[in-house]
Amino acid sequence: MAASATPHRLALVLRPPPPSSSSLSGDGVFLLSKQRRPPKFGEEEYDSFVDSDLWDLPNCDLSRGSSGSGRFAVNDVGKVDLSLLDVDSALIKALAEVDLEIDDLEGWRYRKSVQEPEFGPGLPITTVFVEGIVVSRIKSLPESCKWLSIRECLEWLLQVKPGADRIGILSVLGVIGDSMPRAKFHVPPTLGYQEYPPGVVNIPMVSKTAPPFSTTNLVVFAPDGSSHDTVEGGFVACGDALIVDPGCKSQHHEELGEIVATLPRKLVVFVTHHHGDHVAGLSVIQRCSPDAIILAHKNTIRRIQKDIGSLHYISLSGDEDVIIGGQPLRVIFAPGHTDGHMALLDISTNSLIVGDHCLGQGSAVLDLDSGGNVADYYNTTYNFMDLSPHAIIPMHGRVNLWPNNLLCGYLRNRRKREGDILKAIEAAMNVRVHVEHLAQLEKLPKGFSMEAFQESVLESVEKMGKFRTN
Repeated sequence: MAASATPHRLALVLRPPPPSSSSLSGDGVFLLSKQRRPPKFGEEEYDSFVDSDLWDLPNCDLSRGSSGSGRFAVNDVGKVDLSLLDVDSALIKALAEVDLEIDDLEGWRYRKSVQEPEFGPGLPITTVFVEGIVVSRIKSLPESCKWLSIRECLEWLLQVKPGADRIGILSVLGVIGDSMPRAKFHVPPTLGYQEYPPGVVNIPMVSKTAPPFSTTNLVVFAPDGSSHDTVEGGFVACGDALIVDPGCKSQHHEELGEIVATLPRKLVVFVTHHHGDHVAGLSVIQRCSPDAIILAHKNTIRRIQKDIGSLHYISLSGDEDVIIGGQPLRVIFAPGHTDGHMALLDISTNSLIVGDHCLGQGSAVLDLDSGGNVADYYNTTYNFMDLSPHAIIPMHGRVNLWPNNLLCGYLRNRRKREGDILKAIEAAMNVRVHVEHLAQLEKLPKGFSMEAFQESVLESVEKMGKFRTN
């Protein structure tokens, strides 16, 4: 893809010198920098909810323009042409994150480039990974960076404690993922996918969703363990693999079928809610995995009976455990978008699949006809914040790595919207008082209809009340 057609980022894989010349040792050690947090809201109510520190590869935007250095030889024909990108300027900026300069490193080489799937609504970002060896100032690096091994990073990613430091996506895509086992199911080459956190595969598939999005994320869990490795204790269902919200268009059912056909037979399907862009592929499940079990809230089950067909289903209420390949997941009742909306927490990675409660961009409409409710939405948002997830996985858009900031932003924006609506209603009522007074004084223009005016005021108030829920 041409440089002008897609945004790019540069990410640095910085290695220590060989063990003989450095106190750092061990395979796969690389440098991470503490990532900059989103701006604060300036309101204590929201700023008091703080996400834990996020560590990732030093990185920055990579702009179009010739660097002129010829520092990197690239063999990824058709993927990236570094001669069209200002690599040197980006290199200087990314190194500044860890208080280094170009001359502090040697052995520069191009590593690879990775284009993210088409999550939308914007163009997918291509990240260019380059590698270098730090040869000076290695003992004077700032506290905002640290050396970690791949093994240590995997422990941070897979043995998560809420509130602990986190590892970002670029580290997984650029370094850690290369040492991880390949997924044991097949994703057609026509589909892009992203695995983050490790073991959580996110596949955006074209669906009949609302703009600005055009895809619904199919989330797949397929751990190396089996359902025979289940932990002791109560759980509502167990299986060898789980998928969330198969909602793609019929034109893409063949691709969905390829994925399902290569998953283990003991398949669990979790449905966050009943909207068509989340269940339109259930017919594929019936055909390719007829023994699969559907998990959903009872209100969702009632609305998708035709889609479920002959498949077995279990109604959920929330707070149940599901065991997939020996790994526990927790069902979270999450009303607001609908009265049967559910979320799913992957306990080992502390990542939260939120359905349509959150989006990769903008906010979701609450479905009044299906029990959507603002009060429920607020309560669910606070419940999510109490969980302190390390990542939020929406069904539309990219994974979000600043969950508390995102959720507080939703609360703040909706409350501001309600304040604006209240002001508009008060203004309308104030106008009504003055119009009625002018009518008593017989000063209204000839032909002015008080009856039509009063009806229009009431209609406006009703519309504002409905808008309040969106």
